[in-house]
Amino acid sequence: MITSRSPKKRRIVSRDALLKSVASSTAVEIGEASRSIETRLRSGKSLPLA
Repeated sequence: MITSRSPKKRRIVSRDALLKSVASSTAVEIGEASRSIETRLRSGKSLPLA
């Protein structure tokens, strides 16, 4: 039996939430404080490549 599903509604994510998420994920990978990464992301400065 095939049932149709209604399409999922897209969740709108704020820019602040997105920056926090990216900063914390990057912090885990490179071993740096997420606050400093988030500050650099907000300022537009690039992160060093590991």
